[in-house]
Amino acid sequence: MSHLDNIPSTPGKHKPDKSFRFHSSAASSLSKLTLYSTLFLFLLLILLLLSSPSSTPYPRRHLSTGTHHTPISLPHKLIHKSARPRSANGHTVLVTGAAGFVGTHVSLALKRRGDGVLGLDNFNHYYDPTLKRARQKFLEKAGVFIVEGDINDKGLLQQLFDAVLFTHVMHLAAQAGVRYAMQNPGSYIHSNIAGFVNLLEVSKSANPQPAIIWASSSSVYGLNSEVPFSENDRTDQPASLYAATKKAGEEIAHTYNHIYGLSITGLRFFTVYGPWGRPDMAYFFFTRDIMKGKTITVYESPDKGSVARDFTYIDDIVKGCLGALDTAKKSTGSGGKKRGPAQLRIFNLGNTSPVPVSRLVSILEKILKVKAMKKVVPLPRNGDVEFTHANITLAVRELGYKPATDLEAGLKKFVRWYLGFYLGSKKKSSW
Repeated sequence: MSHLDNIPSTPGKHKPDKSFRFHSSAASSLSKLTLYSTLFLFLLLILLLLSSPSSTPYPRRHLSTGTHHTPISLPHKLIHKSARPRSANGHTVLVTGAAGFVGTHVSLALKRRGDGVLGLDNFNHYYDPTLKRARQKFLEKAGVFIVEGDINDKGLLQQLFDAVLFTHVMHLAAQAGVRYAMQNPGSYIHSNIAGFVNLLEVSKSANPQPAIIWASSSSVYGLNSEVPFSENDRTDQPASLYAATKKAGEEIAHTYNHIYGLSITGLRFFTVYGPWGRPDMAYFFFTRDIMKGKTITVYESPDKGSVARDFTYIDDIVKGCLGALDTAKKSTGSGGKKRGPAQLRIFNLGNTSPVPVSRLVSILEKILKVKAMKKVVPLPRNGDVEFTHANITLAVRELGYKPATDLEAGLKKFVRWYLGFYLGSKKKSSW
């Protein structure tokens, strides 16, 4: 509870005692003086309450508004070791959401090529944190340390920036998922807007400022009917709150670039899949339910056609992320002051080959050697769209991006990992 919650919304009104009636001007003046004095005291009391710290502590750090900060003792030796690049030309990268699906793969790729990497993750319970902890252990073996904390904790962010001179920030922390926004809308504002602003605030005050690469989403295209989706298409018709927060993030990025000179690159991911993926994604829970003999729900469009997605394998997404980082120009600001125009970019990272979800199910049936029990229902109005299709021309030209994994090949790698992780299969892991 905030200290603001202790303040009554309406301070009481002074009511003069009706049993006394004054008819002289002196008595009237005295009454007015009493009223004004009472109001003044109320105002003074409110100011004192506003300026005093709350007596009620925040129940959890990840619910912080960003202004609350309790200094913590950071393991500086581990942080510096993890963030130190192997070569003089290596980057020093803060990866937010490092225990997430994309964050884990990107962190590993950066570390393997010699960059210094420090992770940050709050290990929330949007999906089973056991999977996130397993990713964390895998990264620790590779030499990547993850600080457990929230991007809304501005004080923690400042401590990290004070401890390490980051050349880049790979911002992958976010509240993901289209449908969950209908259950917990506040979490999307908290992470995707307030958390992003916190990160940009600390970054713009750094000296020198890091270049920012961050995950937007193909969801920003919303109800756009032009295909394939291009970066210059309209994105002012989001179909979900998740999409709206990502669109807001793009506008916020423009603002910080314009005012403070931060170099910012946004990446619109298209339906990422692969080993160590998210359990809330269709390919993941389809695999789980098909193997358990459970009925899976497949959506169809209003014209009875199959919903389609531009499924993009995780390795291709990682290459796009690294390409964006390697081509990012330096920020032009210093200590919160802009010195000149700064780079601002947005790219689609997709496979540019939409596949019907019905085809996804057929491929899984083939790989798993199990016939799926399906229930086909109309696409509900829960934020999902009928199709996605990326135009990647700009990313190919500017980032050297070239997706190379088709859906069947990618799903084989995913299933191999899934069997090994959940069922103890001894087949060789993708890693």
